Amino acid sequence: MNTQLTLIETTDFKAARIAQENRVIEKALQILDQRIFTRGPELTSPGLVADYLKLQLAQQDHEVFGVVFLDAKHRVLQFEVLFHGSIDSASVYPRQVVKRALAHNAAAVILTHNHPSGCPQPSQADRTLTARLKEVLAVVDVRVLDHFIVGEGRPLSLAEYGWI
Repeated sequence: MNTQLTLIETTDFKAARIAQENRVIEKALQILDQRIFTRGPELTSPGLVADYLKLQLAQQDHEVFGVVFLDAKHRVLQFEVLFHGSIDSASVYPRQVVKRALAHNAAAVILTHNHPSGCPQPSQADRTLTARLKEVLAVVDVRVLDHFIVGEGRPLSLAEYGWI
């Protein structure tokens, strides 16, 4: 009888341990889902993008160039400032933008930079850079949805002006 009791206790202990492990595994899977499938804010309109980017770049006292990397449903994967410049320019290297887009497995991007002078009007260099990045990113199937310039007032969307 002692052997039977020990066997029952061992079986109960194993069942309890397995149940506890299953709960831990279930919690780990929930955490994994959150890490893999949780995205940043949904930027569903130019106004929301403008507000988001204003908060990201308005405080900069020198020019910076950043990219919002988006998934196939245009949800934010990541925002990164990729290049830092001086008070009125920043060098942007298309190769680096492509590398970061591929690293994030981005389907689309929104380009952005600030004008510390406050004037959000794009220069010819801004428009040329946008066209070049659009062309280069298209080779790796990443769409450029817009390019915002952050300055005084509402950030300017090149797409809203038909420049993309």
